[in-house]
Amino acid sequence: MSRVAKKPIALPKGVECHISADQVSVKGPKGTLNLTKPHGVSVAVDNGHVQFSAPAEHMPMAGTARALLANMITGVSKGFERKLELVGVGYRAAMSGKELSLSLGFSHPVSFKAPDGITIATPTQTEILVSGADKQAVGAVAAKIRGYRPPEPYKGKGVRYSGEKINMKEAKKT
Repeated sequence: MSRVAKKPIALPKGVECHISADQVSVKGPKGTLNLTKPHGVSVAVDNGHVQFSAPAEHMPMAGTARALLANMITGVSKGFERKLELVGVGYRAAMSGKELSLSLGFSHPVSFKAPDGITIATPTQTEILVSGADKQAVGAVAAKIRGYRPPEPYKGKGVRYSGEKINMKEAKKT
């Protein structure tokens, strides 16, 4: 029996949860997200709480669905945010409309168009804030931006997550 699936999810104020035959839809101030209901898992809303139940053979999937729905509810009420830092001489980021322009030491600027539902902001030239309601999409966009120039292990130059620790290597000794 899944311990995660047993815990009910409290719906915050301003968040509505609609359940259809094969989908669960969550609507809040930050947007609307949908989850396809797994086979064999039943979802019920009562007194502002969402409850999951399933027979024993489908219980692991009920725990997964509960975790995904909890993230969706957090996303439409508070939203998710991922902060990236640019470390390196001449590394800069700037927004122009919905397009992020990055100078990462290449011979050409790298441009990245923000997908729908994702907001990208640059508070300073070396900081990038990726935010949105969908946790998976925010993480995927942040990973894509980081992938253009991951931090290298000798000087630490590149795009890194805020607070990320880079294991530095010692330079070659002659």
